[in-house]
Amino acid sequence: MKKTISLLLVCFFFVATGFAQSNKKAKLNPNDYALFGEKFTLDKVMTEKEMLKKYKSLKKGDTIYVKFQSDIKTVCKKKGCWMNLDLTDDNKAFVKFKDYGFFVPLNADGSESIVYGKAYIDVVSVDELKHYAKDGGKTQAEINKIKKPEITYAFMANGVYIKK
Repeated sequence: MKKTISLLLVCFFFVATGFAQSNKKAKLNPNDYALFGEKFTLDKVMTEKEMLKKYKSLKKGDTIYVKFQSDIKTVCKKKGCWMNLDLTDDNKAFVKFKDYGFFVPLNADGSESIVYGKAYIDVVSVDELKHYAKDGGKTQAEINKIKKPEITYAFMANGVYIKK
């Protein structure tokens, strides 16, 4: 009986240890990414789901400095001066680059990225939305449908890593 209990405890320990290891986030290696803008460490990087939760807790005027990882949905097709990142459930973060100091590749759509900077809530005017739609390659018919300002999850990136 003692041997059976001991054996069960040992098995439980190995299963629990294996489960705990599988739940840890994979370590990110900066050598796997191209850097744009300011260099930053790849520790304490949130997922897009964690970032969406943070955004939902913000009010207009609030800002937080964070790092998060997400896929790039779209990039400005004229200069690479902005991008939209996926936040799950049809939510996105609109990312601009600090001091207009760097750009990302025009063909980065669909790439994995990690951004570092300031997250905040913004209200984007109709004129700005139309400008971004034009830069994003939308048709004139799609641009004409823009009729009201939009509350957005905004992000001012100091630096961006894009998977090579």
